[in-house]
Amino acid sequence: MPGIYIHVPFCRHKCSYCDFVSFPDKVDYAEAYMACVYKEMKMRGEELKDYVFDTVYFGGGTPSYIPPKLIFGAMNQVRKCFRLTDDAEITLELNPGTIGEKKVETYLQAGINRFSIGLQTAIDEQLSDLGRIHNAQDYVFATKLLKGQNFSTDVMLGLKNQTKEDIAKTIELAAVCGSKHISVYALTVEDGTPIYTDYLNGELPDSDEVAEMYDFGRKLLQEKGYQRYEISNFAIPGYESKHNLNYWQRGEYIGFGVAASSFMRGKRFTNTFDLDEYMKCVISGFYPAVTSEEVEEKDAKFEFVMLALRTAKGLSMNEYKEKFGVTLAEDYPEALKKSVKYLELDGDRLRIKDEYLYVQNSILMAFMEEIGS
Repeated sequence: MPGIYIHVPFCRHKCSYCDFVSFPDKVDYAEAYMACVYKEMKMRGEELKDYVFDTVYFGGGTPSYIPPKLIFGAMNQVRKCFRLTDDAEITLELNPGTIGEKKVETYLQAGINRFSIGLQTAIDEQLSDLGRIHNAQDYVFATKLLKGQNFSTDVMLGLKNQTKEDIAKTIELAAVCGSKHISVYALTVEDGTPIYTDYLNGELPDSDEVAEMYDFGRKLLQEKGYQRYEISNFAIPGYESKHNLNYWQRGEYIGFGVAASSFMRGKRFTNTFDLDEYMKCVISGFYPAVTSEEVEEKDAKFEFVMLALRTAKGLSMNEYKEKFGVTLAEDYPEALKKSVKYLELDGDRLRIKDEYLYVQNSILMAFMEEIGS
């Protein structure tokens, strides 16, 4: 079933690696901004009245930074404008440095039933280098407030001076604190971010070192009972993220807020990245989308392959044929030949072998080049 994404672009401090649309100096806009998000929902509600959604996801920015009443109001508006399943997964991203008991109470009253905590690392010096506003003890405090709740923890690889022992300490902390889901991402260095200087100076681990870190973390997580269901995501069985799975299954989703993207009825559209422009559009009764395109069949095919091969289940050959009317081998004969050593076929399912997971981008390049030729 489709999902709903709500972008909350405010944060207390912009991290040194952050290239997301977020505004550390505009939290005073939060109430007016969220009122515009509520209105945008109402504008979309009628055209999506036939849909039933089974996930809602608050991302950012730092959704836990703004007054919790605004999250409560957003969930009220979601329920007014859209139909949700009875067991809908409702996730809120939070920073451990912005959480408190009263906030958690409000979130639970709003119906939030899943939390995504940005720990990144249990090493305080590394957190400081990243410009994070919290330390490891703040994370422990946050998990105590969320005791008994379903929460996920983000872990970042490829940090300055990071070792395998640091990664083990971080995973151990997340596990012992009760995290049901752990996401392991490599640091992505973007030009224009403060951390880019460290990259230029050669102070960050190279790709081979990060690949070793990933493999080390993957094995440790599996030993602790976290099963990989997507390249970067591990969960105790039964606690996989429905919201994430919807993306990887190429499901539909509607996004609200500045810079939010959507994929509905075969069309992709993205809202303006400009906060003032977003608010002016919505207040004037116009949709704030600035890009919109129909997804061509060749692109749909590659997306299906790319997303499916990121998952542990892999790609269903039968489903591919049912969707597109041709077999995978007919569309990608050369890519399959080039990638044969990296892939394994288990019945109907084609998967990337575990030892090659971290180089999946180079594997997928063969498919992208063939479909584009």
